[in-house]
Amino acid sequence: MASKAGDNPDSLMALSTAFCLRNLRKTMCYLGDRNKLCLRSDVFLPSEICDKLVNTYMELVHTDSNFKPQDGFFQLFSDPRSTRLTRIQLREDIVQDRDLEAIGKQDLIELHLTSCHNLSARSLRTLTSFRQTLVSLSLFGCSRIFYRKGGAPLAFDEEEEEEEEERPASRQALDTDFSFQGFNRLRLLNLGGLPEEVDVEGLLKPLPALTSLDLSGVQLPRAAFLAQWKERLASLVLYNVDLSEDKHPIRALLFFFLFPSVSVLPRHLDISREHTSKFKMTRKTLTAIVQGLVNLVSLDISGHIMLDNCTVPHFEEAMGRPSIEPCKSSIYPFQELKRPLQFLGLYNTTLCNVTHIPAYKVTGSKNEDQVLNAIEAYTEFRPELAHRAINQLFDIARIQHCSQLLRALQLVIAALKCHKYDKSIQVTGSAALFYLTNTEYRSDQSVRLRRQVIQVVLNGMEQYQEVTVQRNCCLTLCNFSIPEELEFQYGRVNLLLLKILEPARQDESIQRIAVHLCNALVCQVDNHHKEAVGKMGFVKTMLNLIQKKLQDRMCDQVMEFSWSALWNITDETPDNCQMFLNCRGMSLFLDCLKEFPDKQELHRNMLGLLGNVAEVRALRPQLLTPQFISVFSNLLDSKADGIEVSYNACGVLSHIMFDGPEVWAMEEPLRETVMDKMMAAIQSWDVTSRRNINYRSFEPILRLLPQSIAPVSQHWATWALFNLVSVYPSKYCPLLIKEGGIILLEKVLELQTSHEETKEMARKVMEQCENFKEDPMETTR
Repeated sequence: MASKAGDNPDSLMALSTAFCLRNLRKTMCYLGDRNKLCLRSDVFLPSEICDKLVNTYMELVHTDSNFKPQDGFFQLFSDPRSTRLTRIQLREDIVQDRDLEAIGKQDLIELHLTSCHNLSARSLRTLTSFRQTLVSLSLFGCSRIFYRKGGAPLAFDEEEEEEEEERPASRQALDTDFSFQGFNRLRLLNLGGLPEEVDVEGLLKPLPALTSLDLSGVQLPRAAFLAQWKERLASLVLYNVDLSEDKHPIRALLFFFLFPSVSVLPRHLDISREHTSKFKMTRKTLTAIVQGLVNLVSLDISGHIMLDNCTVPHFEEAMGRPSIEPCKSSIYPFQELKRPLQFLGLYNTTLCNVTHIPAYKVTGSKNEDQVLNAIEAYTEFRPELAHRAINQLFDIARIQHCSQLLRALQLVIAALKCHKYDKSIQVTGSAALFYLTNTEYRSDQSVRLRRQVIQVVLNGMEQYQEVTVQRNCCLTLCNFSIPEELEFQYGRVNLLLLKILEPARQDESIQRIAVHLCNALVCQVDNHHKEAVGKMGFVKTMLNLIQKKLQDRMCDQVMEFSWSALWNITDETPDNCQMFLNCRGMSLFLDCLKEFPDKQELHRNMLGLLGNVAEVRALRPQLLTPQFISVFSNLLDSKADGIEVSYNACGVLSHIMFDGPEVWAMEEPLRETVMDKMMAAIQSWDVTSRRNINYRSFEPILRLLPQSIAPVSQHWATWALFNLVSVYPSKYCPLLIKEGGIILLEKVLELQTSHEETKEMARKVMEQCENFKEDPMETTR
């Protein structure tokens, strides 16, 4: 069977890199003096491996909560004789001045720093050590790098280093000493978000050979200074740049590129905006761009107010399917193009709605393709636009149908990974994931892709204790098969859910979803999983929720799910049963029974749980009190939920009776009286009853069979087996045979103490299993 799209395995390189980073001391490193991480002396790593190690390290730190930053990691790459770095991308607050200093001797070709708010002017000085080799540099969002920390002079010694790292960002002085003088190979430069105080003209003057410049959000003194690169600049990005001093800012800018001769550059021009300005894009200006920049392949004019004269009237548009041929363009100025553009940004403009747009990739909000293009184009550096586009994708997935599911999911996952600390992206992204992972789209999704969704959802839950994110994330998890699809993150998801349920006054809807998820997670999993979750405080959390609902005198889904979750987590798990008793569980059981006498589902869940407690021999003495025995005895008469409550109450008593008359120290009620009542209850049940119960093992029932201490317990156990193999033969006949039940039933027939009714049922159970073996095709009736 062909694998689904996106299900290709990770490369050996990717797997090996992640393994080494998770096991540094077992692979490349050892602990030196003062617990310092050191590279082994026999290790030499070429740039392909070093670059991959550093870039993967950054990704793991930001996307995997189990991966913690390693102190001294960048120091491993301090010696170019054993490690070579050439192209690295570092992001956000984890990067410190000392990290860049550690790699100061490397011959970096590309250094991309994104939103590294902890870098100060010390790192500017480090940058100069790369000036001979650096070809591409991004300082996007690193505005503090132009200030000295704490107003201190740049000179420092190593003892002051730690103290300086911790100084607050207040009292910062602008560093005016740094210059790009000597960065002779630098061709690509991104200074997006450069502070207003920095003299951008003076800063860039020593770089006459730039071919790509991004000045997003930078306050430019005048358009004129850009003229110095008009012969070389292939890409110019002026997103959110306000050239307000010029009367006609765009035309003033174009003047230096377009006149006096027709310019071959730039090939990529971005004059887009997040918010509209006073300036209006006219047909004349747009025509000037197209006619002047003859080699233009990419243009972004998103966010501009377009005058109506830019577009062809609807009745004059070329007939037929949407076309990318310039001659058919619905936007007049683009009819002048020699060939379609590779990329055209029309997001948040009216132009994206026309029929014929001469570009292979268009951003806008007209259709799914434009919206996905917008998410792809703007995620990394323009989260404010990506957030809007993801919101539009959410509407498409919710109301219409998402036709490019794989791409949509990958883009939303990438946005959530990239902007882990951006609340608006987390809110809209998690909401979009809920609709993109629901049943309608499920068959198209690979295991790997669904795991990536789970990872980013859990990241969001970890980062934000905010109601909307938490609700979206919990709802998205409900789209997965639980516990199977969440098992690879089992401990983590349980911890997060328990954390959500901690506050006494949690949002009602989140509480309900979280308890439902908790219940599903402890259903049908191995005992070691249940024990681990019990140690996390699962039992205590559920009992706290029950206590709270009791105080409010409210028996709702949270109350019922909480008891159901306790039933599941105590199944064949003695430690959790013990916890239940230690945390006043029996007292809450009695209070709930008294407060909600008519809640059948609640009674069933509570009795199911107590059946698990009763199966643990060491805990049964705690149930053997006049109060509890009277309650269980009275519940034998219950008709709640068919036979389930009566059946479970009888199960609890059957295990207690199995311990013999010598442990029965009470005078009331009498052991014989209770046993008679149990027998009468069993005889009143319909053996063809369909059951609301699921046995993974018959072991607790089978141990009650060959014994003469409590024939009524033996009778209950035989009835239970007869009912299950009769109603669900294909499920329970093989289980009974596998666990040696037939031999034990034969012993029941040999015992003189067994009731005749019990022996008759035992024969029928054996007969049913014999028939099943002869006809394996039999199905459940």
